[in-house]
Amino acid sequence: MQELQIVSVIPCGRGKSSIRFENGMEVFLYRGEMKRLCLREGDFVSGELYEKILHEIIGTRAKKRALFLLERMERTERQLREKLRQNGYPEVCIEEALTYVKEYHYVDDYRYAGAYIRCHQGKKSRQRLRADLLAKGIGRDTVERAIEEEFCSDEREQIRSLLEKRDYVKKSADPRERQKIYRFLLGRGFQSSDILHTMRILDESEE
Repeated sequence: MQELQIVSVIPCGRGKSSIRFENGMEVFLYRGEMKRLCLREGDFVSGELYEKILHEIIGTRAKKRALFLLERMERTERQLREKLRQNGYPEVCIEEALTYVKEYHYVDDYRYAGAYIRCHQGKKSRQRLRADLLAKGIGRDTVERAIEEEFCSDEREQIRSLLEKRDYVKKSADPRERQKIYRFLLGRGFQSSDILHTMRILDESEE
C-alpha cells in the first residue's frame, strides 16, 4: 500500500484528536498514541503504519468497546453496529469487531430473539413480537424460526385478560366503545377472528 498523507488533525477533547487521511478515513487517537507514532498534520505515513493504526489500534479498541457494550446489556447485531458508529469507529473496524463477537457468540440474534419472545409473549401477540424484533434489525428468517421455536402463549387468553382489564362488559359497552376496544386489540397485533371469538364468549357469559 502506498503512503498516505494526514490532511488534518483536530483536537476533540479528553486527550483525543480526529485524524483524517487523504483517502477520507477518519480515526480518533489519543495524544500519547500520536506522540508515540510521531503523527502530525501534513505527514505521510507508510502503508504498514496505516494498517497498524487501523487494525491493531482502532480495531482492537472497537472490539473492546463492543465487549463492554454487550456486558452492560444484550444487543442485536444492528444495535451494536449503530452504537459503534455513534462512538466514531470506522466501518472496517466495526466489521472486525462484529465478526469477533459473533465468532464467540457474544452477540447472537437468534438467542436475543428467543429471550425476547420468552420474556414478552405473555403480554404481546405473535404479530407484535414479530414486528418488534424486525424493528430491532433481526432478519425475518431468524425471527420466524425463533417464534416457531419459542412462542407458546394462548392469544385468545391474552385477549380475554386484556378485555377484563378494560372492564369489558357487553351490557355497558355501546357500539362505539366495542369498536374502540376492537381497534385497540388489532393494534396489539391480535387476529380479528380471535378478538371477535373472545368478545362473543364474554358476551354470552353475560347473558
